[in-house]
Amino acid sequence: MAAAPARRRGGVLVAVDGGNSKIDAAVAGTGGELLATVRGAGFRPHVAGLDGALDALAAVIGAALAEAGVPPGEVVHLAAYMANVDLPGEEERLEGLLLDRGLAPTAVVGNDTFALLRSAVTEGWGVAVVCGAGINCAGVAPDGRTARFPSLGEHTGDWGGGGALGRAALWHAIRGEDGRGPATALTGAVAAHFGVDRAIDVGLGIHLGEFDEGRLTALAPVLIGTAEAGDAVARGVVLRLAEEIALLGSVALRRLGLLDSPADVVLGGGVLAARSPLLMDAVAERYAALAPRARLIVPDDPPLLGAALLGLDHLGAPAAAHEALREAFRRPRVR
Repeated sequence: MAAAPARRRGGVLVAVDGGNSKIDAAVAGTGGELLATVRGAGFRPHVAGLDGALDALAAVIGAALAEAGVPPGEVVHLAAYMANVDLPGEEERLEGLLLDRGLAPTAVVGNDTFALLRSAVTEGWGVAVVCGAGINCAGVAPDGRTARFPSLGEHTGDWGGGGALGRAALWHAIRGEDGRGPATALTGAVAAHFGVDRAIDVGLGIHLGEFDEGRLTALAPVLIGTAEAGDAVARGVVLRLAEEIALLGSVALRRLGLLDSPADVVLGGGVLAARSPLLMDAVAERYAALAPRARLIVPDDPPLLGAALLGLDHLGAPAAAHEALREAFRRPRVR
């Protein structure tokens, strides 16, 4: 049974954290009351098409409002922070499309990395690195300047995330199997994960359409687990990822003039949130060398909280509203 809605005054804010695998939406009062949270399917315009992705997003927002018992006309602002919206022009376009659909009278759209950052920093500035299905980084200076990367893939200089780890695991597994590369426990681990006899059967299955290439992302924890068990090849891939995570954050700090100052670096996304000791120790070691004054944070609060706090920022809500919302997100919700 759902909890009784929190008391509120005035209109409501809708906040969205949209990832590849899921869309989370929250409805909150402007005083920081958390009225409802809802989860739906991921925001994947590259798969569903932009119209289809927007339909899915609108459906999740509608479900959140229904859960809160709030009519759409009471929404005063929409704060949507999304994966697969990586360039400022893409953010502006999506913002316009959401306004055209009448979901709110005002809206701000940003990359989900900014929501991760805001979820963990009380002052609103610092650097965040997301390592989930993909990898991304964004930073905000105390004066509001930003630093970010395209994060569109290897063709824009990016490497990392669960997809890259999965592809690397398969690549090394096959080469270890056929003799082009060193022997590695990844060969057996990859074959076992897909339920086939040989690692090459996975590659051939992708080519023949028997396996969806997107399933390779699920090899990320297999690779990290193999590395933690002592496999040298898998360990090399994990250490490369640690280097990328440290380079992204330290370069962003440098661009913002924060490299030599105490500053928070927030680490999130599924790969980092798993807190693998091997990966996290390697990340910490590299930050100690590249940005020794950085304070690394792996937050327990969800990025959805960050999206909602950014919405309160936009509305000029007082600090008490922000603190109330943080407390509401941490409070167990009765179902």
